Amino acid sequence: MLKFGSRLLFVMVLWGGSSAFAQNKVVPQSKVAVQFSYAPLVKKTAPAVVNVFTSKTVRARKISPLFNDPFFQRFFGGQLRRNAPGPKKKVQNSLGSGVLIDSTGIIVTNNHVIAGAEEIKVVLSDRREFSAKLVGTDKRTDIAVLKINTGGEALPYLKLSDPDALEIGDLVLAIGNPFGVGQTVTSGIVSAMARTNIGVSDLNSFIQTDAAINPGNSGGALVDMHGRLVGVNTAIFSKSGGSNGIGFAIPVNMVSHVVKSLLTSGGVVRPWFGASGQTVTSDIANALGMKRPVGIMVTSVHGLGSAKKAGVRVGDVLLSINGYELHEVQDLRFRIATQGVGDAVKVTLMRRDGKVTLDMVLEAPPEIPKKNKTLLKGQHPFDGALVANLSPALADTLGLPHVAKGVILLQLDRRKNAARLGLKPGDIVKKINGVEINSVRQLAQIMGINLSGWLVVIDRGGREVKLVVR
Repeated sequence: MLKFGSRLLFVMVLWGGSSAFAQNKVVPQSKVAVQFSYAPLVKKTAPAVVNVFTSKTVRARKISPLFNDPFFQRFFGGQLRRNAPGPKKKVQNSLGSGVLIDSTGIIVTNNHVIAGAEEIKVVLSDRREFSAKLVGTDKRTDIAVLKINTGGEALPYLKLSDPDALEIGDLVLAIGNPFGVGQTVTSGIVSAMARTNIGVSDLNSFIQTDAAINPGNSGGALVDMHGRLVGVNTAIFSKSGGSNGIGFAIPVNMVSHVVKSLLTSGGVVRPWFGASGQTVTSDIANALGMKRPVGIMVTSVHGLGSAKKAGVRVGDVLLSINGYELHEVQDLRFRIATQGVGDAVKVTLMRRDGKVTLDMVLEAPPEIPKKNKTLLKGQHPFDGALVANLSPALADTLGLPHVAKGVILLQLDRRKNAARLGLKPGDIVKKINGVEINSVRQLAQIMGINLSGWLVVIDRGGREVKLVVR
């Protein structure tokens, strides 16, 4: 049985100075230590985690299950579908979680929690309900910011932690509203850091935890043992839809940067490094005489970017940003994305003559050339396509390499030629009948010529695709 005095001592140690705690992290030394309770921590943090309810009107066509039978589809599908009742409006509800990060009612959640919502309601842990205003969203990081009117009342909120103080093995709690059953708390450890390529965002470097995270936990809090927010829960790895012990959270430094941008300007303008490269592998490290594979080898430098102005060259190996070691290309994107436009950073790199540290002032990607958005019409392969000139700014917005250039397809009218021929949004037009395409104006001019046929070459996700149209 755990004695009151022991528990009081544990609570006092738990809520002691953060620096002392960081220096004296220990694993449980006895069975009694394992039985300590998280209750004091939960009482402090749970009131700052809210439930987010959204609703939107959708159109649904009521169709008989017979339409799914191959026999009926073969003989009667077309006729039955034509005679089917028209679409009916219905209200679709969804739920998620959110975190109060300011006493005035500022809430951070996931973009996918509120995407397309016509009405957003927030329910506090004490069951009070508020209508929420959407301040702004950032799809690339899956972050959204809400605001509720508290009538001047100060609400409980979570302070943000130092994200770089978090380590693999640290204890964390996940708080949210899984499956709509009400607020729950699960515990676990940080099982990995800097997880990338999980299909949620091309910018984030996620915290991985084994604390149970389920549908409905999205937008909820991942907190440390000091009751500070270390991340916003956003995704799970699951084949069944339930928790398999692998959950992901957006690190709080990314959350903080996006929230600040949305609150101050209503949007997010990210700085642009202006160079790209490849992760240093063992083979590359051996060829360069490096002791271990680390860093990013620069393969291209844009003439207008911050990297060029700071003196970065092709062949340099980027080792760190502001002292944080770079292991792969995603690390560079993440570190730059958590900085602001105009911020100064120190870039350490390796050249043949040794290590060099450069001072770099981060700038926004330029919109050169201008987009010149144009909807193409006529009897040609790009009929119904909305196209634009690629610039570093547009490429960055779309998550494309900075070296991408040419004319990109933004939207397609499904009823027109471009969509019918199999073109897709994101395709980059490279050549028409052997002529390189460099601008929207040039593409429009060529499409205005009455030709007997077209040989179209496009770049689709780095893969060359050819299309012959007669």
